[in-house]
Amino acid sequence: MLSYQHAYHAGNLADVHKHAALAWMLDYLTRKPKPLSYIETHAGRGLYDLAGAEAVKTGEAAQGIARAEGWFGADHPYARALKKVRAERGPTAYPGSPLIAQNLLRADDRLHLAELHPQEHEALSRAVRAPNTRVYRQDGYEMAQSLCPPDPRRGLMLIDPSWEVKADYVSVPRTMQALARKWNVGILALWYPLLRDGAHAPMLRQLEAEFPEALRHEVRFPPARDGHRMIGSGLFVVNPPWGLDAALKPLSDQFARTGSTGR
Repeated sequence: MLSYQHAYHAGNLADVHKHAALAWMLDYLTRKPKPLSYIETHAGRGLYDLAGAEAVKTGEAAQGIARAEGWFGADHPYARALKKVRAERGPTAYPGSPLIAQNLLRADDRLHLAELHPQEHEALSRAVRAPNTRVYRQDGYEMAQSLCPPDPRRGLMLIDPSWEVKADYVSVPRTMQALARKWNVGILALWYPLLRDGAHAPMLRQLEAEFPEALRHEVRFPPARDGHRMIGSGLFVVNPPWGLDAALKPLSDQFARTGSTGR
């Protein structure tokens, strides 16, 4: 969706959920001395300024990472990535998932990042310059289909569309089925919003029927503002790394302590 810009939402509670889980999975994968592939279908700009006009306007980062940072010990990979990015880019910098991945992965790992929005693509290209990283101005699903199975075959794909196009709720299950057939050893991590109207529910029924062994993890939180439709954040992970469910339990507990609920 070319109208969507994540700068208004960077560092919100959904990002905390998604990025903490992503950082843990990438850290887990790097414990083996074998290279891996990281693929992201909707990468955004990769780097955000939480003191910028967009973030200040919505206040979502103030309700999100500004309050939640204390949930993570200094040795958590999410906390390590935040610290490193701030040291390099400034105290109000916030890494999107591409920069979290780049800061946790190794020189022999391969990153493939798709972003179709022209301004976001340009900003992403500046933010993540590195020999092991390729940025595509291309439809993310098309890029993913063309790469799978990637080389190296070990790895993870993050699927994180804007969900502003209602057709995504219908097309995503088919896309994930096709990707899983091509890349049966890959970790496929889908992020989705929990919405008041339950638009995500039919999609999840399809996904759970197709991938009964997948991990589904959800947290809930108050709407960011009056009239906001999102009331939580969800992850659906095909081929989840061993221990992910247990690793996410403290995060569920933290959301529960703040008056929200986690699954």
